[in-house]
Amino acid sequence: MLPKILLSILAISFMAAPDIQAKDEIYTSFFSSDAVGGYDTVAFFKEGQPVKGLKEYKVSYKGANWFFSSLENKEAFNNKPEKFAPQYGGYCAWAVANGDTAKGDPAHWTIHAGKLYLNYDEEIKDRWLKKIEFFISKGDANWPGVIE
Repeated sequence: MLPKILLSILAISFMAAPDIQAKDEIYTSFFSSDAVGGYDTVAFFKEGQPVKGLKEYKVSYKGANWFFSSLENKEAFNNKPEKFAPQYGGYCAWAVANGDTAKGDPAHWTIHAGKLYLNYDEEIKDRWLKKIEFFISKGDANWPGVIE
């Protein structure tokens, strides 16, 4: 009997732990430490589309691994990571604007005023784009509080 009670308490504690602990500054999936799903953040600016990064062009930045499709892009990021890293650590920009976090998907992205923003999915991106200035203002006010 005691082991079942102990297991129940541990299970409840484990499920509650993510809500109590701070989230990472850079969004990565649960099973990886790769930022932006392994996509090259510089390519969004230079090529206007998501491009998968390569393992040989890897950089560690803010506790995450960042991958690039070329040495040139890797060096550009190293010189100015704040210019190329997505806003709000790669979390969904619409979620951050609404006081929450969700995964940012590199397939649903926007560059606005020289900054990269990721959204959860196409529907959320459409909502984001309808009032982008408003959501950026709210997101800036909420960041980084939503991860603390």
